[in-house]
Amino acid sequence: MHAIDASVTPLNWDLYRAAVVDIRFQDRTVHVEPRSPGTAEGPFPEPAEGATVHVITSWNPRGRTASPDANARAHRLLLVEVRHRGLTSWLAEGGDVRGTHHEESVAVVGLGDKAARELGRRFGQDAVFAWTPDAWRVLACDDDAASVSGWVASERGRSTGPGGH
Repeated sequence: MHAIDASVTPLNWDLYRAAVVDIRFQDRTVHVEPRSPGTAEGPFPEPAEGATVHVITSWNPRGRTASPDANARAHRLLLVEVRHRGLTSWLAEGGDVRGTHHEESVAVVGLGDKAARELGRRFGQDAVFAWTPDAWRVLACDDDAASVSGWVASERGRSTGPGGH
C-alpha cells in the first residue's frame, strides 16, 4: 500500500502509516485515511489552496504515553509556536482507524517538509504527516524516511475523533 523511501524507520512506523486524521475547519471536519498510492478521492481543503497541509502533534513524545496534563501543556505550546510563526492552521486529531487511540494535533499550511519535520522533532515526535492534492505522506522527524500513499477524504459534521461518528 505504501512506498517507503528509507530502510530505517521509527519503531511505530506501521501505526503512523495506518493512522487517520480529522481536520476541523470552521464549518466542517475533513476525515483523511491513507489508501493505495495514486488514489486521491474526496475534498482537498480549499483553504489550503493546493499547498501541503502538515499535521503535527506534541502528544506522547518519544512514543511514551504522557499524562493528560503533560499532553495538554505540550499541545498549548505547539499552538503558540504555530501562531508565533504566522502559519495558517486548524485543529486536528490523529489516531487509529478504530478510534481507540487519538492525539490532539494541528494542521498547518506554510511549512516545507524540512521545517515540519524539525517542528515535530522539537516536540519529541517520530513523524509528521504531509497531505497534498496527490499524496498522503508520513515523514520521519529524525531522518529522511518517508512513506508515500494515496488518500481518501470525507466531510463530516463536527467529529468525535478519528474513526468516531
